[in-house]
Amino acid sequence: MRVLVLGAGGIGGYFGARLHDAGGDITFMVRPTRAENLQAHGLRVASPLGDTMLVPQLITAGADAGGGFDVAILSCKSYDLASAIDSIAPMLHSGSVVLPLLNGLAHLAALDARFGRERVLGGVAHVSVALGPDGAIAHLNTFQRLIFGSRDPEPSPWLAPLAELLAASPLGFAVSENIEQDMWEKFVFLATLAAANCTMRANVGEILATCAGEDFITGLLGECEQIAAASGHPASPEKLAVYRSQLADRGSTVAASMLRDVERGGPTEADHVLGDLVARGKALGIEVPLLKLAYSHLQAYELVRQRGQASKEGAT
Repeated sequence: MRVLVLGAGGIGGYFGARLHDAGGDITFMVRPTRAENLQAHGLRVASPLGDTMLVPQLITAGADAGGGFDVAILSCKSYDLASAIDSIAPMLHSGSVVLPLLNGLAHLAALDARFGRERVLGGVAHVSVALGPDGAIAHLNTFQRLIFGSRDPEPSPWLAPLAELLAASPLGFAVSENIEQDMWEKFVFLATLAAANCTMRANVGEILATCAGEDFITGLLGECEQIAAASGHPASPEKLAVYRSQLADRGSTVAASMLRDVERGGPTEADHVLGDLVARGKALGIEVPLLKLAYSHLQAYELVRQRGQASKEGAT
């Protein structure tokens, strides 16, 4: 089984490195600047569960891959999805599958349209990682889990080989019989967390220390769960109990990666995550005032960011 990992940032770099160490035939597709860093310094992962460093197999978009890949793991940001699809398409054969590890659900429609639903798996990555300025990947805690499965009634023949490879790695994993439900459940939690963190520009504990922070987080969770339920994917009572406990922890320093994107002045996945939920709520006739507020906040941030970029370009 030949595996192509698009991207060697936090998610792709971490999971790809673990699969490589398990004996997988892993190739990373990266941009030229990232390729230069990896060729010079290797792919480095620092983790409480064990560090690793490898000299990865690399290709860039448009390169000759020497034959088709069987599985393509997408770990790009949603705003790079269109270019990612164009990059991996020539690398696949008619029986290949795509395993996207993007946040939310909006990417599925674009992938289905290009490759066919039967060739697009569902995936959920549970890991907290950050890419450092030197190109090294930091695993920020001890949790690491990958959930994947077929969205088509006919299971993909690549599920078993992928599970076998994962079993040889230190990664926790599960092959789901209802992967879209798993994706929805993560969507509910992630959207709540990102909306709260980015609107308040603070972690969970800091938000809860404010006069209305707990009501804000609880209200966001309620709106997200209502949309999921109306879409046919209500979060289980057990999952909701876990979410409420995590989001009510006054000592928590947890924050979504989207907040780190804002803090560094970069683009965010607001459209793909919060914008998609707002649109789904509108289509279902569900009022989501807190989600709208959070999404509007990030839309305003993006307008200011783009204006700043235009000013810099005009000054050069």
